[in-house]
Amino acid sequence: MKLKKALSVALVTAMAVTCLAGCGSGGQQSADGSSSGSGETFKIGGIGPLTGAAAVYGIAVKNGAELAVKEINAAGGIGGVQIEMNYQDDEHDPEKAVNAYNTLKDWDAQMILGAVTSNPCVAVGEAAQADNMFMLTPSGTAVDCVKYDNAFRVCFSDPTQGVESAKYIGGNGLATKVAVIYDSSDVYSSGIYSAFAAEAENQGLEIVSAEAFTAESNTDFSVQLQKAKDAGAELVFLPFYYTEASLVLKQASGMGYSPIFFGCDGMDGILGVKGFDAALADNLIFLSPFTPTSTDETIQKFVTDYKEAYEETPNQFAADAYDGVYAIKAAIEQANVTADMSASEICDLLKTAMTEITIDGVTAKGLTWEASGEPSKEPMVVKIANGDYAVVE
Repeated sequence: MKLKKALSVALVTAMAVTCLAGCGSGGQQSADGSSSGSGETFKIGGIGPLTGAAAVYGIAVKNGAELAVKEINAAGGIGGVQIEMNYQDDEHDPEKAVNAYNTLKDWDAQMILGAVTSNPCVAVGEAAQADNMFMLTPSGTAVDCVKYDNAFRVCFSDPTQGVESAKYIGGNGLATKVAVIYDSSDVYSSGIYSAFAAEAENQGLEIVSAEAFTAESNTDFSVQLQKAKDAGAELVFLPFYYTEASLVLKQASGMGYSPIFFGCDGMDGILGVKGFDAALADNLIFLSPFTPTSTDETIQKFVTDYKEAYEETPNQFAADAYDGVYAIKAAIEQANVTADMSASEICDLLKTAMTEITIDGVTAKGLTWEASGEPSKEPMVVKIANGDYAVVE
């Protein structure tokens, strides 16, 4: 409850004091010094890029999360209590992500869905751990995103994507000679590459060429492609995002080089790149937790509802966030969390509850979590054919 004071002072002074009371902490202080919830709603804070180069990811997460919140609230909330969500823009910047986290703390957030991208997520993780605030990142793939026991993720980690990619390539006999092009300036790309290289040996794969680029040299891949071609690579592994990948495919076509191209979840969205000839992506294979063309009824309902709400097709980031909100709901129910608890009290309960729940989401059936914060699920393999995404059965 908010403390209201009767003030016998000038009206302007009264208005100022009222603003301070209404805009400040909405809960009471608990014994551990953290703010307790009002008991009226569960307050989830979201953090991700809504502006800037990575906004496509943050907006998708915001939309996916909001869709889940609307569904849950329409169905009666969590134990009759509604969810309130406050989403803050971090512009894909670690410092701004921490500022966003502090804004949400002032709002009395009881748990965090985010951050969306890895470096901001790691920065927020440090602050959340110090406060004992529960956080679930939909899409932060770096290992350190879940380095503390209060942090969990919906997506696969970078090493997991690298290992699973090598296993799929080797297990399905796609190639024996493999080239890798990776972004050495990006923790996502370099992390996947390191794990892939280690597992490739176990799978009998020979990495005949491994060439890096950086954020300052991410438009011309002719040298990397020529080395892969000269080394006889039958498959080129691309552990980075679709913007650069579209350039790689275009330049490979221009030089008459047509190996199998294999990527990770960063490829999701390549068909939407402006000015890109989608035909160049035909036969591109990548691991993804989600594809909107799946015939699964749960996925199709999600896609239909998302399109109706946002007039676009959801990507994996939206799907991860959607499942993330439902995972939080399941964990709250499992632990009998009440909305009047402090963020720290809730965090202590959710740390255990997350390892006890199972959800059937749009990114996986039978999705569970380890105490390490890592999800347990099977990767989905997607192949682009005829200008569309198709699940490889």
